[in-house]
Amino acid sequence: MSYNYLPLDRKHTDFQQIKNLLAFDQHVSITFDAHERIIKCRRYLDEKVKGSDALFYGINTGFGFLQNVKIDNTQLEQLQSNLLKSHACGLGEEVPKEIVKLMVMLKIKSLSYGHSGVQIDTVNRLMDMYNNDVLPVIFTQGSLGASGDLAPLSHLSLPLIGLGEVMHEGKKYPASEILKKFDWQPIALQSKEGLALINGTQFMSAYGLHNLIRCHRLLQWANIIAAISFDGFDGILEPLNPNIHAVRPHAGQVNTAATLRRLLNGSAIALQKKSQVQDPYSFRCIPQVHGATEDTIRYVESIFIQEINAVTDNPNIFPDEDLIVSGGNFHGQPLALGLDFLSIAMSELANISERRTYQLISGQRNLPAFLVKNPGLNSGFMIPQYTAAGIVSENKQLCTPASVDSISSSNNQEDHVSMGANAATKCKRVIDNVEKVLAIELLTAVQAIDFRRPLQSSPELEKVITAFREKVSFNETDRILHDDMLAAIEFIKADPQI
Repeated sequence: MSYNYLPLDRKHTDFQQIKNLLAFDQHVSITFDAHERIIKCRRYLDEKVKGSDALFYGINTGFGFLQNVKIDNTQLEQLQSNLLKSHACGLGEEVPKEIVKLMVMLKIKSLSYGHSGVQIDTVNRLMDMYNNDVLPVIFTQGSLGASGDLAPLSHLSLPLIGLGEVMHEGKKYPASEILKKFDWQPIALQSKEGLALINGTQFMSAYGLHNLIRCHRLLQWANIIAAISFDGFDGILEPLNPNIHAVRPHAGQVNTAATLRRLLNGSAIALQKKSQVQDPYSFRCIPQVHGATEDTIRYVESIFIQEINAVTDNPNIFPDEDLIVSGGNFHGQPLALGLDFLSIAMSELANISERRTYQLISGQRNLPAFLVKNPGLNSGFMIPQYTAAGIVSENKQLCTPASVDSISSSNNQEDHVSMGANAATKCKRVIDNVEKVLAIELLTAVQAIDFRRPLQSSPELEKVITAFREKVSFNETDRILHDDMLAAIEFIKADPQI
């Protein structure tokens, strides 16, 4: 496929395409098929409403509890613009740029199926915004994860009608100012359009995809860092024997054990005679723990790929069947459960990582206490472990599931909600924390390896150690480790090269 743009239509979009979209800074474009389906659906809806006195939810009625209030045909445009303005009630931090980009792309993708009733001008404008780096300012708080991500998607949609704020080339502008710059006229929303724009799970879905991309990278780093710690602690290779994992063949466990064997292959440290019979679980059970997280990531990824290849606004329009059907595809329960599961699984990567850090500084296996010369005069790596422990504890608190909560809204019309938006944003916080804890382990593990010299680890791991030492030097005496920790975090933000 071309790396120039991502085609959007009813064909399946996979995870690699999402990664490429961000990695190669691609543009987006609907296909000819999607263009025709959007026009066909809009034409059908216009004819349906024009020739009938029937009530169609959100098309010629109010919203939520106001579902039975009929709106005059002369006020339908005002109804839709009122919807965007009244529902733009977001608060909190601004959503990061990459997640906003995913939100806009996913909204276009969902509309491209031709079941939402929008006019083609609306979709074209969303594409123009994406491709010209005009990204709405959206806030993290305001969605209950049902009825769609109403508040975040309202902020996403406001610039279509010349309201709200946007980021463009790194600066924030009133949307009206950017419309003038590009000579774009505000979109005159037609019936159903406002509802099509703000119903949907694109906030949750975008966060989920962004989280999953990072999870894949951090899992790779977790295995590499664990392997360095393994040699730093002078661990025993026996628990990585493939026969052990063949009789309990969870895919992630088998894969992790194979990865660790590959990473440690040729290590003089690993091959030297050991004095201990067994290692602590944080070393011996790496395949079982990391592998379970790998399996969870794969499962949650399947949920989100299913979701983004779907129509999630309401009501849904089926021109070929002459149907306008109101349902609940905007309900975020599958995503909320998946995001909570992902948070728990990723939290465990940090949990076991901190335990390895603790073991490395504990003065065992011929390593000095706190991995520093002259401990006592120097505190060495005592306090990075404190920091890791505090972060791991914070993650445990964040892993209380959001999906078990619900609160009634819209005068009890919307009486069960998923809280998937909260699950999404706190999942990102968990993953941010995992990155920090893994970086602390890397900092500690490489220091431990240096106390094993002149013995070498494996050729693969020595490449990582050498690259890391170009960023962070050996700690001879006490210095400000905050700076080293930040450098370690930056180091693992890149994809591993082994």
